[in-house]
Amino acid sequence: MPAVSKGDGMRGLAVFISDIRNCKSKEAEVKRINKELANIRSKFKGDKALDGYSKKKYVCKLLFIFLLGHDIDFGHMEAVNLLSSNKYTEKQIGYLFISVLVNSNSDLIRLINNAIKNDLACRNPTFMNLALHCIANVGSREMAEAFASEIPRILVAGDTMDSVKQSAALCLLRLNRTSPDLVPLGEWTARVVHLLNDQHLGVVTAATSLITTLAHKSPDDFKTSVSLAVARLSRIVTSASIDLQDYTYYFVAAPWLSVKLLRLLQSYPPPEDASLRSRLTECLETILNKAQEPPKSKKVQHSNAKNAVLFETITLIIHHDSEPNLLVRACNQLGQFLQHRETNLRYLALESMCTLASSEFSHEAVKTHIETVINALKTERDVSVRQRAVDLLYAMCDRSNSKQIVAEMLGYLERADYSIREEIVLKVAILAEKYAVDYTWYVDTILNLIRIAGDYVSEEVWYRVIQIVINRDDVQGYAAKTVFEALQAPACHENLVKVGGYILGEFGNLIAGDPRSSPMVQFNLLHSKFHLCSVPTRALLLSAYIKFINLFPEVKGTIQDVLRSDSQLRNADVELQQRAVEYLRLSCIASTDILATVLEEMPPFPERESSILAKLKKKKGSSKLPDMDDSRRTFNGSTEHTEDTEVAHKVSHG
Repeated sequence: MPAVSKGDGMRGLAVFISDIRNCKSKEAEVKRINKELANIRSKFKGDKALDGYSKKKYVCKLLFIFLLGHDIDFGHMEAVNLLSSNKYTEKQIGYLFISVLVNSNSDLIRLINNAIKNDLACRNPTFMNLALHCIANVGSREMAEAFASEIPRILVAGDTMDSVKQSAALCLLRLNRTSPDLVPLGEWTARVVHLLNDQHLGVVTAATSLITTLAHKSPDDFKTSVSLAVARLSRIVTSASIDLQDYTYYFVAAPWLSVKLLRLLQSYPPPEDASLRSRLTECLETILNKAQEPPKSKKVQHSNAKNAVLFETITLIIHHDSEPNLLVRACNQLGQFLQHRETNLRYLALESMCTLASSEFSHEAVKTHIETVINALKTERDVSVRQRAVDLLYAMCDRSNSKQIVAEMLGYLERADYSIREEIVLKVAILAEKYAVDYTWYVDTILNLIRIAGDYVSEEVWYRVIQIVINRDDVQGYAAKTVFEALQAPACHENLVKVGGYILGEFGNLIAGDPRSSPMVQFNLLHSKFHLCSVPTRALLLSAYIKFINLFPEVKGTIQDVLRSDSQLRNADVELQQRAVEYLRLSCIASTDILATVLEEMPPFPERESSILAKLKKKKGSSKLPDMDDSRRTFNGSTEHTEDTEVAHKVSHG
């Protein structure tokens, strides 16, 4: 960039800015600005033609006024006129004004495009850079149509200066983001890939950003970039910091370029060529080794740059998921960050380990850090880090540690941030079902879940426990006994009443032999909750009552009295009134055989995907969730909509 001589300083602009800063009130500022705007307008409309310096000064003042938050509705044409100047400072101010104030749909775009074309054709690198920056800043579709085919030619031309190549690559990247359909992929793509071999690391950095984006758009066209990226990365990680002195940041060689190259390699699977794969593995091992070395500086910038490269390396190792040794080393490296004093590093370590936990090569290595993760759950101050700890516990859970992890998550649930309670409930419910060898433990866990966080237990969760109890004969008696005992608490959450009403209505006969849970005791216990519940729950309880008549004829009279009461037969809610009338009539006229047929036990539910898992996938995104293994798919429900509809129908209508 050319040096600005002393005479280029704009004294009038400096005085105006000083006046604005010295204003004592908003009113005084507005008054001074209005005075200046009137002066500038009169100068632009005057008969006397303004020289380049005056235009530049007044356009600068307008730009400053706009940046203060005031509207500018004139001066645009004068800024466009500055683009034709041969002086750098005047052209720079013109481009700056246009980049900030000109709308992408402005009528002046065509005039601006003509000026840009002239600057791109003049081959003056300074003017070419200004033009490319303007295209990138405005990024309008009209500009993309005008220059999308011209910029690639500038980028790959042999006589283009390095600084212009950088600007051209980043300008093309911007146009690809705003108008991807207008950026043509042609013969220049192969030549762009070879920019990764350029001697100027600034060009390589800009080209890597462009290639990474284009590789997502058309992977096959940029496959050859993998070998070049590995070669360049190898040269960086094996070089001493003095070799790349201009691109060394606090003793870390070219950290931003390293990160970009590692990110580009994540666009493709592991290299098939054995020698290339071996070279890449050596690079990754070298980076992991350097991370273990004592820091060369105590400054935070050094650790930030070093860790940026390290975490991107670990992300690439996880993406390839093919080198067991590297995966285990990455896991151990992340484990060292779990107790780091820097919150961001703890967060990133937990997040990366969540992904590692899903790999068969590193799952066991992740499990060794379970105590540290549990401790983070208990002591961490930052709620986002605690949430990542919950995610990691969920990801590392298997048969060997499921009871411990579920117990810890239940313990944390009582003091968890309200925004993540529903998610924790879903995860606990999924883990309890997925790893339940003894289904009595599953029943206990879900009832605990309802007791601790009943407001966050969605319908999918309590529908699911009912499905599993119905489908497993060996747990029905235990479920009836446990829910009966839970309902005896003075304060029960309504979801517990729903589960209790359904299970006792179906399987209350299995515990009726005990005098402490006789049919009348069961009925009285459920009916004591009736007046505290919402209409849907009352409807479910009425269905449970009619089932009691079938299971326990001795309570028929008591239940008929309840159904016959005015509070039921004349209930303001049509659904409750209809149920009471129909159930009362059914109990009076139906024979024992008909009653038994109509009110027989629910048949087992079909085996389909759990709706709880479907809901969690919808909430979090399926990429973050481990798959349910096939061996645990027994008694799974259907997709969310089908299962909810089916179970809701059965729950509502008994």
